[in-house]
Amino acid sequence: MTESVMNGVQLELEQARLALGKQLRQAYGFDDVAIVPGTLTVDPAEVDCSWQLGPHRLALPVLASAMDGVVDAAMAINLGRLGGLAVLNLEGIQTRYEDPSAVLAEILASPPDEVTGLMQRLYQAPLREELVGRRIQEIKAAGVLAAVSATPANAERLGRLAVEAGVDVFVVQSTVSTARFSSTSGPTLSFSKLCRELPVPVVVGNCVGFQAASELMETGISALLVGVGPGAACTSREVLGIGVPQVTATIDCAASRDVYHQRSGRYVPIITDGGMRTGGDVCKAFAAGADAVMLGSPFAQCAEAPGRGHHWGMATPHGALPRGTRIKVGIHSTAERTLFGPTSRTDGTENLIGALKSCMGVVGAAHLREMHDADLVIAPSIKTEGKVWQLAGAR
Repeated sequence: MTESVMNGVQLELEQARLALGKQLRQAYGFDDVAIVPGTLTVDPAEVDCSWQLGPHRLALPVLASAMDGVVDAAMAINLGRLGGLAVLNLEGIQTRYEDPSAVLAEILASPPDEVTGLMQRLYQAPLREELVGRRIQEIKAAGVLAAVSATPANAERLGRLAVEAGVDVFVVQSTVSTARFSSTSGPTLSFSKLCRELPVPVVVGNCVGFQAASELMETGISALLVGVGPGAACTSREVLGIGVPQVTATIDCAASRDVYHQRSGRYVPIITDGGMRTGGDVCKAFAAGADAVMLGSPFAQCAEAPGRGHHWGMATPHGALPRGTRIKVGIHSTAERTLFGPTSRTDGTENLIGALKSCMGVVGAAHLREMHDADLVIAPSIKTEGKVWQLAGAR
């Protein structure tokens, strides 16, 4: 093919691409950006990192993911006493089996090449309505807030059961949630109807785009989960090819929140869900616009987590198309040390709240919302610049 013909083909391809209107834009994850220090600094001991979820004022802007290796009633109680909020999966092991510990032990003992098939079988056991109420009441009896999660298909039924049991926050979560859903197979969930009927805050996820976030906020939801596929145990990005890196996804959804707030006067918190491992990651999520963060693997590594050092996603046991895997994360800390330290670890995986408060002080943010004003820069060398000895493993 001659150069002139090649140029003509390239021109035609470019014109076709422009006609279709499809263009690629750069998207950024936590390792791609850095927070710029501010011109005012604040004493970290005096910053306020509390946040509002419906009628509830929470001391810590941290939620534990609704995954069976992360949250059971005991973990929810422990995190609640520390000031955070753990979300219990109402469609998992805890509500299918009277003795979930025996089932968890079976999952943990299974060989890697057999465990997904085992979970597919175990998760076929029917949901037991009496266990839904019992697990919520176990959490409430300890005097902490009870938060639970369900998929859209079961949200109406489980939402009613959860409210009857005294739940405080109801989460509707799927790989991707939108306000509009097309199907000819039967009735679909109306988030507007659900928000009107349930007398508790309804949190919906997951979402990564401006328009989808805006439409979900219009339904009356109380908060929005942001993130598709960034979790350590999730393989949706590999299996389905979908997702947006978390910094860009958070910025886009936070922009939608701010526009909606200006228009309606109602503020809908953004919760960045997944992809964070260190205090630096958590800080970058808030600088990108998050009001809170949801963490999975950091809590799965805690001694109190039911997975005993193992972690798997909600879509792992899907009967036809698993989108996750069981991973061994090990037990490296406790929930208290993960959040507050003290720590001698230098990798940023413990004392996440201490890191957040210190960062707030450096950027001059006395309150969490002021973190949204922090400047971010694209900085692919932020973790490598000047770190030759660290990277070489020198001690």
